[in-house]
Order: sequence, then structure tokens, then C-alpha cells
Amino acid sequence: MPSVYLSIGSNVDRRHNVKSCITSLKAIFGNLSMSPVYESDSVGFEGDNFYNLVVSVQTTLSVGQISQVLKKLENEHGRDRSAPKFGPRTLDIDIITVDDFVGEYDGVKLPREELLENAFVLLPMVKLIGNELHPETKRSYIDHWHEFDKTKQFLTEISFSFD
Repeated sequence: MPSVYLSIGSNVDRRHNVKSCITSLKAIFGNLSMSPVYESDSVGFEGDNFYNLVVSVQTTLSVGQISQVLKKLENEHGRDRSAPKFGPRTLDIDIITVDDFVGEYDGVKLPREELLENAFVLLPMVKLIGNELHPETKRSYIDHWHEFDKTKQFLTEISFSFD
């Protein structure tokens, strides 16, 4: 079954929304592998800090079907699709990678570009699968992290209970 990595973020009622998201993803996909949760600055706008993590799920759903499931889940958590692209989010779930897919699948570009652009995506990937290779660059995530400019984004691991 394909491995799918999802980036999860929230800066509105963030503890509740992240916990609820994980509960919902477990109900949909079963077992999850999860990175630690990180607190990060909002990127692209002035706003409250985000909680972010990356999870891995196993599924036979197509990329388009996964995308539909995630949009429905975001909507159920109060996502305002009429809001500006860069703004507060009750819940933001992005497909980061699906196995070694490279290209556009059902309107989703894989791997997602922000994987190598944002610490709040790259570091959680390192924590989950640091020695595995990025599907496009064929370099390990940990190698990408070593080269990442860590001064450009605030990021700190936080204690987070999903109980």
C-alpha cells in the first residue's frame, strides 16, 4: 500500500483542531506514524503561531480521492475557503508526498514544493523518515535539513498529548 505523508497545521484553536484532526485521520486511515508537534511562526502573513506536524498514512485511495477526504476534513473543522490564501487556519492539511510520485496527479503537484521550503514541513519529515530519499532530488531529508537556513523561520518542538 502506498505511503502518504501529510502536513498538518493550525493557528486557530490549534490544540483542539490538531487533536481532532489526528482522531479523524485515524478513523479514516487506521494507524498513523506521527512526527513531534512543532510551534512555528505564521509564514506569508502576520498571525498567531501555528502548531505543525507530519503524519504518514497507508492507503489505496488515489491522490484525488485523498485530496477530497482532506478538504472535507478541513471543512468540518471550520476552514473558510473564501479567506485570503495566506491567513489564519483552523486546519490546513496538505499532501506532501505519495510514495516516489513526481509530477501532477489529479491536480496535486508532488512532492509538494513547501517540503524543502519550510522548516515546519522539512523537520517533521526528518524526524519521521530522515534517511529516506526525497522523490525528486534523490537526496535524504536529513541532508536537506543540514543545508536548510534555520535562521529564517522560528520552529520549536512542543510537548503535545493526543490523549
